[in-house]
Amino acid sequence: MKKLIIALVALIPTLGMAAGGGAPTMKAPIDLTDKASLQNGAKLFMNYCFGCHDTRYQRYNRVARDIGITDQQMVDNLIFTGVKVGNLMYNSVDDEQGAKWFGQTPPDLTMITRVKGVDFVYTYLKSFYADPERPFGVNNSVFKDVGMPHVLQSLQGVPTAEFTTDADGNRVLVKDEHGLAVITTDGSGEMSDDEYDIAVRDITNFLTYASEPSKLERQNTGKWVLGFLAIFFIISYLLKKEYWRDVH
Repeated sequence: MKKLIIALVALIPTLGMAAGGGAPTMKAPIDLTDKASLQNGAKLFMNYCFGCHDTRYQRYNRVARDIGITDQQMVDNLIFTGVKVGNLMYNSVDDEQGAKWFGQTPPDLTMITRVKGVDFVYTYLKSFYADPERPFGVNNSVFKDVGMPHVLQSLQGVPTAEFTTDADGNRVLVKDEHGLAVITTDGSGEMSDDEYDIAVRDITNFLTYASEPSKLERQNTGKWVLGFLAIFFIISYLLKKEYWRDVH
């Protein structure tokens, strides 16, 4: 048993490195308890992302309840397809049509933060840059040759990446001290840089909530379970001492 415990402890750093591999990312400053952030993230997602990407494993009324709005507010402001508030969140894009437009069907984003990671999604939304050689005129520093437009460009402005030439004469992105591409905007967007950062944070926050709507409830329940187990352990220990008092 002791050898098994030692082996498991030894594996922890390896598992951590495996989970944290890939391109450098920014830390996403999300907060699932921030209802205002979740509401703004839902609004931005439905207005800028839902046209192509659905979250088909959610229901509108459950989302409304969790982010702190009424069913009627959901119907009036966030349902654009005329469906009932109890329906699953499908968009109106046919999968075959989406594949024809983008080369492949735009993925459902319900679980995207659990598949790709919260920090990756946050960094991805901040890593588009103008690239006239790409079909939609943009590329992404953490997802090379991305097959979608920069749907938030009207908010951010036109992002431009800095390039240099490596020893082999190849054109490569300039990276900062954290390994992230240096990208600046032309200031033509509806938002300032700080406002855009908040918008991206809120979208990431909403998608993180979408991937596990019961996370806060699960964590709260876990505290009560751990408390119960601690009390049960104490009672069991005292009971064991009482049973074995005469034996010892």
